[in-house]
This record gives sequence, structure tokens and C-alpha cells, in this order.
Amino acid sequence: MDYGLVLFTSDRGITPAAAAKLADEHGFTTFYVPEHTHIPVKREAAHPTTGDETLPDDRYMRTLDPWVSLATAAAVTSRVRLSTAVSLPVEHDPISLAKTIASLDHLSGGRVSVGVGFGWNTDELADHNVPAGRRRTMLREYVEAMRALWTQEEAAYDGEFVSFGPSWAWPKPVQQHVPVLVGAAGTEKNFRWIARSADGWITTPRDFDIDAPVQMLHDIWSEAGRPGAPQIVALDFKPVAEKLEHWRNIGVTEVLFGLPDKPADDVAAYVERLAGKLAALSNT
Repeated sequence: MDYGLVLFTSDRGITPAAAAKLADEHGFTTFYVPEHTHIPVKREAAHPTTGDETLPDDRYMRTLDPWVSLATAAAVTSRVRLSTAVSLPVEHDPISLAKTIASLDHLSGGRVSVGVGFGWNTDELADHNVPAGRRRTMLREYVEAMRALWTQEEAAYDGEFVSFGPSWAWPKPVQQHVPVLVGAAGTEKNFRWIARSADGWITTPRDFDIDAPVQMLHDIWSEAGRPGAPQIVALDFKPVAEKLEHWRNIGVTEVLFGLPDKPADDVAAYVERLAGKLAALSNT
């Protein structure tokens, strides 16, 4: 079981490059960043945690572009994987986004995975002309179209939301298969989407007891005829030996810890302490 770090990026505090370098130097497997292009002031969508229009963190309004953030991280790291938790592909042009991700994978030496979300902030999605009630279908087409551009010499796609004729698009990703993980609630509906169109699941801060959801995902994955097992990235807040060992046993593949919204020196000290605790737990 691997360990990763996620930085809720903003225009203050530690930079993504500095945080990713800490992850690289302290043995973490993956470095993640989130995405919000903007936050409409007037919203009907309730935040999943607060249950109303209030936001639990002002960084939602200050989030850096994830792909620019990961590009800066790629330039100062050599080992750690680069991912999103989560990005919102339907807020972009799929052809351009496929190029951006392929370029990042090419320049980083094949270290990219893509965490995607359906998007809780439907007001934000509406500003990007995502039709109400169609975000799942739209995301599926985006993922399929990007995979075509990543893998086919002459790529084409014909869907409801994405359509283009035979096209050339290089660079191709270094990886033969860029992993796509879905950050969403642990429901049957979401897991069936994952089994059809993605490679794994990222839990949410509201997923406390994940035993039943993990088993459900494995069952749905098997029913869909997918080989192997899904990747499962579980969010955590404090490393506890018994919990981590249990998660390992039920099939969690990576545990993800959030970085504090503090100055760079404080974040560096936190990462050093966390790495030490995880190393001690591994030796017990």
C-alpha cells in the first residue's frame, strides 16, 4: 500500500513545486492537487460537507490551475507521480485537455494519473455550459475521447458532447495507459461508472467507514469483467497502525494525506513528521 500527499493549492502558502519536491524527497508515491476554475458567488448547489451554500475553506475561491501546478512540480521532481484530486475535465475543451495531459506525461517521463470528479458545484459547471443532469455522460465521453487521442495514430470520436474526425495528435503519453480515478461518494451508481470507464476510486472526506463500499466496488468490478482489481485511494487524516493495516487487507492501494494551509517551513516540518510516523509503522 502506497502513501500520497494532496495540496489544496492557493495563491498563498507553499507552492505546488515545493510541496511536490517534499513528497518526492520523503518517499511518497503520488502528489495530488485539486481544481475549481471559479466559484459563482450566487449558487444553488450545496457543498457536500456544509450542506448549504457556505464553503468550508476559502481556498475554493483561490485554487491554482492543476495542470500548471503539476507542470511546475514535474520540473523539480524525478520520481513522485503527479495527479489530481480531483480535476473537472468537462470544464475544458477535451482535445486541448488531452494535449495538456499528454504533454505533462511526456515531459515528466510517464508519471501522470488523472483524478476526475463529476462536480458537486453544478453552478460552476453551468457556467461552462455543462447541461444539468448530463455531467456523467459528458465526462464519460471526455475520457473516451482523450484516450483515443492518447492511444490512436489517427484518432476520431463521435459522441453527444465530443465529436471530431480522424486526427493526428502528438505527443502520446509515455504510459501505454494513463490511469483515471474517480473522486466521488461510494455509491453503486458511481461504482458502475468507474467499472465501465475508469481505473479506480478516490474516497471523499465524508467516507469514514469504507469496508462496505470497497467490497461493493470489487464486486461490481468483477461483474463488469474487468481484470485485476481497481485502484482505491483512501483519504486519511492521521496515521493509525491498525486502520492502515486493515485498509491494506481490504484492498486499499494508496492512502492520501492532506497538507496544512501553512507557510512552507511548517508544511516541510509536517511532511517530515508524517514520513517518520509512516516509516515507523511500516517497521512494526
